[in-house]
Amino acid sequence: MQQRPLGDRTVSAIGLGGMPMSIEGRPDEKRSIAAIHAALDAGVTLIDTANAYHVHADEVGHNEALIAKALREYDGDTSDVLVATKGGHLRPGDGSWTVNGNPDYIRGAAEESRRRLGVERIGLYQFHRPDPSVPYTESVTALRDLLDDGVIEMAGISNANVEQIDIAQDVLGGRLVSVQNQFSPRFRSSQPELDYCTELGIAFLPWSPLGGIGRNGAGEGFEAFQDVADARGVSPQVVTLAWELAKGPGVIPIPGASRPESILDSVTAVDIELTQEELDRLG
Repeated sequence: MQQRPLGDRTVSAIGLGGMPMSIEGRPDEKRSIAAIHAALDAGVTLIDTANAYHVHADEVGHNEALIAKALREYDGDTSDVLVATKGGHLRPGDGSWTVNGNPDYIRGAAEESRRRLGVERIGLYQFHRPDPSVPYTESVTALRDLLDDGVIEMAGISNANVEQIDIAQDVLGGRLVSVQNQFSPRFRSSQPELDYCTELGIAFLPWSPLGGIGRNGAGEGFEAFQDVADARGVSPQVVTLAWELAKGPGVIPIPGASRPESILDSVTAVDIELTQEELDRLG
């Protein structure tokens, strides 16, 4: 599996997003664990989760606990697997998503995530989403303290703009290692953040990287992805991930999956090197 840098570590160029395994419409646990094991077998060493990936109010951390269980039950070596989790989002149980950027909350959430994951230090902890009621500097200060106290190994931010990237870099003393933003054929407004991360040497983790490319192929307006896929004899999902990998050396897409077949298809994107003509067509 092709590797890419993330902080002082290297991880697989394609990660696994755990959210579909724990939110509405989630599959049974057995299938989710099979998907995680298939990803590990294929060489995936980055798994993304969050304490907010759950449905009911009384099951905070459902996805973290699921991933921890899958890693415990895996019969191979998991020492190089980086589990990245997040705090700052909440799900009160009515289907909505809320935010809490209070430093005390973030600190407590990280401690709980560490317990659920069963680790001494969380590999990568990310502030999930800005809270308009809390100054961004204060929220990121919690990440700094978690780093300094050894609760987490690396710190990242999510759903951030360029100004917030600068704030995080300043507060963390240059120790920001990743930015996780939505980016896909359908959602390209994070291109400035992607470019800025490339300039700074920070990993950029596109979430929902297959937006515009559904199970039945490329949607209306994204026919070029289907055309390139047909010409190459691969799925449009693979072409989409290859297109994102070509956006920069620190881009690490994290497609969500809950079936082994999905992640096994996704990881083949690392073997696709798109031509300049194809990249021009895809935009």
